[in-house]
Amino acid sequence: MLEKTSLNNKKAHIVEIFNSIQGEGLFVGEMQTFVRFSGCNLRCAYCDTSHNKEISKEISVKELTKELEEKSAKVVSLTGGEPLLHSDFIKELTANFKASYYLETNGTLADKLEQVIDSIDTVAMDIKLKSATGEENKFKENEKFANIAKNAKNFFIKIVFDENITEEEIENCVKIAKKNNTQIILQPKMPLAHNFEPEKIFNKFYKKYEFTRLIPQTHKFLNIR
Repeated sequence: MLEKTSLNNKKAHIVEIFNSIQGEGLFVGEMQTFVRFSGCNLRCAYCDTSHNKEISKEISVKELTKELEEKSAKVVSLTGGEPLLHSDFIKELTANFKASYYLETNGTLADKLEQVIDSIDTVAMDIKLKSATGEENKFKENEKFANIAKNAKNFFIKIVFDENITEEEIENCVKIAKKNNTQIILQPKMPLAHNFEPEKIFNKFYKKYEFTRLIPQTHKFLNIR
């Protein structure tokens, strides 16, 4: 439903908008409307989203709100790519379309998060590990980000991992979670490597921090988007 807030008609490159079941994190099984933004400040090895703007469409907040209305959106998942590269667009969107907003983010753009945190209900912060992504670890940025994200109604940390995860990475992730009193969701990198046993990594985390869960990408098992 549109609220009476003036539109500056900001635009963003969006790859797709669709209704589906949330397959990851604390809200597995919830119906959400996914808005997938183009572009990211990282290049993770396992990323399943194209960063080619040619496959995206530049649309305005007004156009997006109309489509969200048509899809009867109740929970809007802002995903990507990295949605916070479009923080000005998100700020205008949340002011003009009433819904519960769920932010999927790589947890490195704290200043951008600060601009929109008051209108975000759930922050799902990925900690991108070098062992799984090929990107350098950014624990200082993650810690700064988490300090803001914890002000959302719901906040959890998601970690995609494989057999290459290091003890140092585990220690740093647990440190951030403990400091911000939030849950860790461990998500095994798919497809699983031969003979990889995710529960062994889970046990390492659990011994250090009980608020840890092991949840795979359930939508892939169900063969849905």
